Amino acid sequence: MSVCFLFLLSALWGNLSDATQIVGGRNVAPHSRPYMASLQVRGRHNCGGVLVKEDFVLTAAHCALRVPYTVVLGVDTLSGDEDTKQEFTSVRYILHPNYDGQENDIMLLQLNGKAQITDEVQLIPLKTDDVKSNSNCITAGWGDIGDNDTLATVLQEVNVTILRPLTCRRRWGRVPITRTMVCGVGRGRFQGFCSGDSGGPLVCDSGVAGIVSFSGRKCGNPRKPDVYTKVSSFNEWITGVISNKHVTSV
Repeated sequence: MSVCFLFLLSALWGNLSDATQIVGGRNVAPHSRPYMASLQVRGRHNCGGVLVKEDFVLTAAHCALRVPYTVVLGVDTLSGDEDTKQEFTSVRYILHPNYDGQENDIMLLQLNGKAQITDEVQLIPLKTDDVKSNSNCITAGWGDIGDNDTLATVLQEVNVTILRPLTCRRRWGRVPITRTMVCGVGRGRFQGFCSGDSGGPLVCDSGVAGIVSFSGRKCGNPRKPDVYTKVSSFNEWITGVISNKHVTSV
C-alpha cells in the first residue's frame, strides 16, 4: 500500500487509527496463545496474525507491504530467542478482492514452508457463526502498551465485551460500521487494541471471530469502540484460499 494512499485515507477517515497495540492489558500466560504470529520487517514487529493452516497466517489487509514479512511463531517475547521459535518468510499476500482501504480488511499470508505443530505452535479454528452481543472474548498482540509508542516485549491480552451493532454504529456516527464488522470494548476505560496490534485476533470460545482492523484516535476509548473484521463473513473465501481453490495474490 503506497504512502500516498495511506495519506489520503488519513484525510478521509481522520478519526480512525490503524490498530496496532494493546493498552490496559496483561502478560499472557506462557505459550497460552500458540496460534499467534508476529509479522516483522528487519527484526521489528509490525502486525499480528494467527496461524489457520500450517502454511497460512490470517491477518488484516491493511498490513500488506511492498516487501515480504518475516513471520515468527511459537514465542511470547520478541526481545530474545526462544527455543520454541519457528520462523518463515511470506511468499504471497492474498488480500480479499473487495478490500477498499476500510471494508473487507482481511488478508492471508502464504508462508515459504509449513509450521511444525507443537505445544507452542497451534492452529486456531475459524468461528463459523456470528459472535453474540455481550459475549466475553479476548484480543492479543505485541503492539503499543501505553498509547505512547512503547511496544510490548511480552505478548499482551485484554478482555473484550462484544457490543450490539446498533450501539457501535451510534458511537461511530458517520463512519460506516457494516455487517462484516464486529465491535468490542474493554471492561475498563482505555482498554483495547492500538498501534502494532493490527491483524491480531478477536478470540471467542477458542476460535478466531475477528481480525483487528481500526480504532479511535485514543486507543481503547469506548466512545469509539474497537472494530474487527468479522471472520464468519469470510469463511468461504478463507477456506477457498487455503485449499488452493482461489490463488489471486499481490
